[in-house]
Amino acid sequence: MIHEVDESLRQFVRRDAIPGNDVDVVFDAPTKDWASRRNSPSVDLYLYDIREDLRRRHYGEIEERGDDGLVSARRMPPRWFKLSYLVTAWTQRPEDEHRLLSIVLACFMRRDSLPKELLAGSLAGLGATISYTCALPPPQDRALSDVWSALGGELKPSLDLVLVAPIDLSREVEIAPAVDRPLGIDMTDGFARDEPRLDRGPTRPDGGERAPSATEVAARSSAGGGKGAGAKRGLALGGAKPKSGGSRTSN
Repeated sequence: MIHEVDESLRQFVRRDAIPGNDVDVVFDAPTKDWASRRNSPSVDLYLYDIREDLRRRHYGEIEERGDDGLVSARRMPPRWFKLSYLVTAWTQRPEDEHRLLSIVLACFMRRDSLPKELLAGSLAGLGATISYTCALPPPQDRALSDVWSALGGELKPSLDLVLVAPIDLSREVEIAPAVDRPLGIDMTDGFARDEPRLDRGPTRPDGGERAPSATEVAARSSAGGGKGAGAKRGLALGGAKPKSGGSRTSN
């Protein structure tokens, strides 16, 4: 995202501030060594600070819907960051530097955001507005004199340009497939294929299930077959169970 903001900012300065002029737009750190090697008029846009704009942080999910009105995707909202640039003009004479810096300042004062037709890369696809502020007093914890001291260069006139740009992390949230038929429960899977399914009939008035009738018990027993089935049938119908070990005689 940062390199796309750089390119958008370069095109903006070239088109609206210095059109047709032989002035370079660079993003180098304005150190003493760089200043000694510079051999052409330049506008330097040095990025010296990156911080998240917490006031623009949003929580939750963004839903995207298809032509059928159903949710096709969910993604997290982008995060917004403040990009602070130190804008300086470099020529052979201080008067020319002041004139060039004045032209650049007037360019930024005409608008409050970068032209959308000049946005590069993913910034153009997002369709977001890249707003900025120019020449405002910096925060107390970020004095420009401290920036020059850290660079080791000589203090000179400069503009503090702060752009607010989004970073689209493309954090999509997986969604379940759409339901294409009514919800139902198949109760046939709980019975064996060769076992007859019995109608349980109505429940008791208190809401519980009634006990199976003798006919239903006999039908379940006969489905098993064999002697075991016959014995079960006899028990279900109230028959007596034969005693083992023979009969006893009485005197």
